[in-house]
Amino acid sequence: MRGVTAGAGGTQGHGSGRPAPGGTPVSRPTPGREPRPRPTPSMAGIIRALVLPVARTLPWLPLAAGGTVGLLLVGVPRLVSGETPEEIALLLLRGAALAFGLGLAFLMDDPARHTTAGVPVRRAVRAGLRVALVAPVAVGWWTVALLLVPAEVRPPVGDMTLEAAATAVLALLAGAAAVRLRDEPEPGQAAAAALLLTGLVAPLLMPDRWTLFVQPHVDRWDEAHRSWAWLLAGAALVWAACLLEPVRRRRVRAVFTARS
Repeated sequence: MRGVTAGAGGTQGHGSGRPAPGGTPVSRPTPGREPRPRPTPSMAGIIRALVLPVARTLPWLPLAAGGTVGLLLVGVPRLVSGETPEEIALLLLRGAALAFGLGLAFLMDDPARHTTAGVPVRRAVRAGLRVALVAPVAVGWWTVALLLVPAEVRPPVGDMTLEAAATAVLALLAGAAAVRLRDEPEPGQAAAAALLLTGLVAPLLMPDRWTLFVQPHVDRWDEAHRSWAWLLAGAALVWAACLLEPVRRRRVRAVFTARS
């Protein structure tokens, strides 16, 4: 009986998790307790985690170069001669907006685009984050550019801001279209060349009744800036469409993966 009792006690000892003689401890999960699943990170948390990595990959050098050229365009004539005709001030502000737009054309450049495709946020969110990080810089730069123009010859600020915003969105559209259509990791050079060519050729080839580049204090100034507003809205819509995920490409890849 003692042997039977000892055997039963030893069996109970092994079942309760105590180490067997010469063996390893046996662990069992506590009844009623299950491992807690790890919480799924929220979209806000993911975006906060992406802020610093995205900020490091932004093309700050092209942006700084475009912004510097633009400020020189509007600032140097005032420093040299002290007087700037109104027509020249308007032309210089438009040139400054184009110069900064050339820097913005590089905003979609991301050498690691193909390696970061698995980030659990959509392309529109990643692109919007890049724009959000640059937006305060662009607003501050444009404010300085306007202040460098003497107040007595400064064109209407609201209308010129509309032109600069349309130019900036067209620059973003050029880069986003290159990424959408060709899946380019660094479309900045092609986008900047397209924007520069458009900015130089459009005033020469555009019919007079459609021209966007008019002088202040003329009858067509308001009409031209209504056209600028339509251009801004249309460019923004097309830019947003270019940020959507390429559904057809994903479907084709899924089909080939299933067949393989």
